[in-house]
Amino acid sequence: MQEMTDLTKEPEKVVLVGLITNQNDEIYIDEYLDELAFLAETAGGISVKRFVQRIDRPDPRTFVGSGKLLEISEFVKENNIDVVVFDDELSPSQIRNIENELECKILDRNNLILDIFASRARTAHARTQVELAQYEYLLPRLTRMWTHLEKQRGGIGMRGPGEKEIETDRRIIRDKIALLKKQLKTIDKQMATQRGNRSSMVRVALIGYTNVGKSTLMNVISKSDVFAEDKLFATLDTTVRKIVIGNLPFLLSDTVGFIRKLPHLLIESFKSTLDEVRESDILLHVVDISHPGFEEQIEVVNQTLAEIKANDKPIIMVFNKIDAYSKPADLVDNNETQEEQNIEALKKLWIAKNNPPAIFISATQKSNLDELRDILYYNVKAIHSKRYPYDNFLY
Repeated sequence: MQEMTDLTKEPEKVVLVGLITNQNDEIYIDEYLDELAFLAETAGGISVKRFVQRIDRPDPRTFVGSGKLLEISEFVKENNIDVVVFDDELSPSQIRNIENELECKILDRNNLILDIFASRARTAHARTQVELAQYEYLLPRLTRMWTHLEKQRGGIGMRGPGEKEIETDRRIIRDKIALLKKQLKTIDKQMATQRGNRSSMVRVALIGYTNVGKSTLMNVISKSDVFAEDKLFATLDTTVRKIVIGNLPFLLSDTVGFIRKLPHLLIESFKSTLDEVRESDILLHVVDISHPGFEEQIEVVNQTLAEIKANDKPIIMVFNKIDAYSKPADLVDNNETQEEQNIEALKKLWIAKNNPPAIFISATQKSNLDELRDILYYNVKAIHSKRYPYDNFLY
């Protein structure tokens, strides 16, 4: 794997492209492209222009249609754009056709996310998982990468195994994939053994959309030093800490964040990491209440939980970042403090009524953490007392 992009270099100029189709509602297009821009920024680029095409379904040759592609091409050449990123997965033939027209680096959403994972992987385990996903993404696009890399080297989308593939072929790639899968199988067994050694304690996992504050909350509750940053996918490796509330010990794990259209290659590669979620007793679903699309983010997480068969576990909803939430002006009471206005407004939301238990906190401001600890204590105690009925002296 290559090192992260040198932050002293000039950011690459990025153009974003999205579609409004029968399946992709116009209401959400700005929000989707905002997230894509954040992904590009996390990867080291800067978004300078957005193109949106209204079409019944993606064009099988050019994704956006020849007319829109010509418009994008003119802008790219006039403004020396480095990268064009599409907010959907592109087929190998679409990438080839678009690249021939635009004559610059072309990435789809999956490739961009894989690139960010490559830059964020810090342990041998995470690097192996990401490298496997990258090679599996690369294999059907190998011909495109050969010609592409003659013109473009390095930068967004080129981290990991990319540049090495000029001299290789599909057989070597398949051999590499087989080797990485073998390595991951060994690592997965080791991870399973580690989880087995911890099985005597109740296990709680922090889950949620990426960048909702899981690692910050982990640091506050456990008083540890887990890496946390206002970037997407700041944490890839699962961190597990022993927590004691009252006299009751349990394990708390921080897991990789979910995201809309998370590549299936990553879900498969990160199997052992996601096993931490599957094998937990309680899930703390952390939500960024200040995000305008938090309800859709909740749904994305719920869909991912269903996909990995972990949606049958007890869930505590933790609505984070109440300090950044703005109460509608017509509901403001001047006799209330700002925090009181926020919390009271949040407690009236439909989601709090329909998905108990729920708690509203600010991890950065340490607001309502005592209430969160109380909820955790009683939920962990309920499981522990059933599992170990003779340990009641702990409580």
